[in-house]
Amino acid sequence: MNAPALAQSLRRAIPTGFLDTLAERFGSRFSTAHAVCEHHGRDESPYPPMLPDGVVFALTTEEVAWVARHCNQHKVPLIPYGVGSSLEGHLLAIQGGISLDLSGMNKVVAVHAEDFTATVQAGVTRKQLNDEIRDTGLFFPIDPGADASLGGMAATRASGTNAVRYGTMRENVMSLKVVTADGRIIETANRARKSSAGYDLTRIFVGSEGTLGIITEVTIRLYPQPEAISAAICNFSTLGAAVQSVIEIIQMGVPVARVEFMDTAAVKATNAYSKLDLKESPLLLFEFHGSPAGVKEQAEIVQDITRDNGGMDFQWAEQPEDRSRLWTARHNAYFAGLQLRPGCRASTTDVCVPISRLAECVSQTAAELDQASFPYTIVGHVGDGNFHVLMLLDSENPQEWEESEQLNHRLVQRAIDMDGTCTGEHGVGLHKMEFMAAEHGRDALDLMASLKRAFDPNDILNPGKIIPQS
Repeated sequence: MNAPALAQSLRRAIPTGFLDTLAERFGSRFSTAHAVCEHHGRDESPYPPMLPDGVVFALTTEEVAWVARHCNQHKVPLIPYGVGSSLEGHLLAIQGGISLDLSGMNKVVAVHAEDFTATVQAGVTRKQLNDEIRDTGLFFPIDPGADASLGGMAATRASGTNAVRYGTMRENVMSLKVVTADGRIIETANRARKSSAGYDLTRIFVGSEGTLGIITEVTIRLYPQPEAISAAICNFSTLGAAVQSVIEIIQMGVPVARVEFMDTAAVKATNAYSKLDLKESPLLLFEFHGSPAGVKEQAEIVQDITRDNGGMDFQWAEQPEDRSRLWTARHNAYFAGLQLRPGCRASTTDVCVPISRLAECVSQTAAELDQASFPYTIVGHVGDGNFHVLMLLDSENPQEWEESEQLNHRLVQRAIDMDGTCTGEHGVGLHKMEFMAAEHGRDALDLMASLKRAFDPNDILNPGKIIPQS
């Protein structure tokens, strides 16, 4: 794959002695080794590695502030790094600089079960948090699939399979501890459930992808573990019938916790990868949370709606191990898809549209992809109008990359024309920057750029992301 053109010309020179200063301050927690830099200079995007000049492994907010002050003083790029699971080139060091690894900041600072909140350091992962709070009877529901860090999830405004019921990180982050570009440490809010006191700084930093500040602590909402949980799968003869069922379920107000879509190719890949025997046709995967009676009522309504749309073979997975197997398989759909073309490189994209336009958008997208020269899969968190396309490309074939980019452009423009967004979950990173003006308008984009300049006048924080270079 070709790197963005800007990566060829904007790499900044590191001042003499700067790396030595970092080595003196952090010792073995600073590295310029090629293997370490390469690990921190690539993610799950199709872009080739773009390496930082060095990597700092921070353990405290104060250390992050120290690094930020020094980078700001010398105008050295600084890129926060969580677990590297992003999909759109978010963490690539396109201008060089320092990768700031926050994975060692992995302590659960406080759990206030009586208030349904927890405060964690940025490197705590969602699975780690849920393991540590299991005995409280609470859980954190945001589940993007990858075992991402909570700091990274806040920075990218992540969502996932539970978003249709519990919302995204936008709704579930109450407060942040943030290090600014010049090394100040701020807290964006307290733990009160609501506030009218001034600008909502929390929402400004949630989704900013490390371009406005470095998140070091996150205070999030927790929820009671459901009394009853049930999962089910239902197959359809056509993609359109499956998506139409979802539209009607949501419009009926059925409070499903999860409703996921997989096209035929995704089901086939999942069967092979996860050793399942799902029927290989378009499929919906549901999960219901609530009281036993409530779960039963939800499931009956959903079963009636899917049957009216030609749904077949409604199957239940009520035992925890059966549900776990199904959801693990769904979360592994990305890796399963890669096995459809061994040795390939995946280009992934996502869009989100109003639920009323979902069937139209998915159907038109699938029709175009059917004519592509490479295999693909479609999966989606369709309960909130969000779906993902995985295009499996020959990394040595630039024509396939160009074809995939043309398909991505048409998909994004289709979503925007339907009053949707270029990304409902992946974030902007590098891959979606060119669509920002079409989605938001030039004036709004200029205002975002002004905000970036105000927060980060030396442009050191993850530079070259979100806002297109003028």
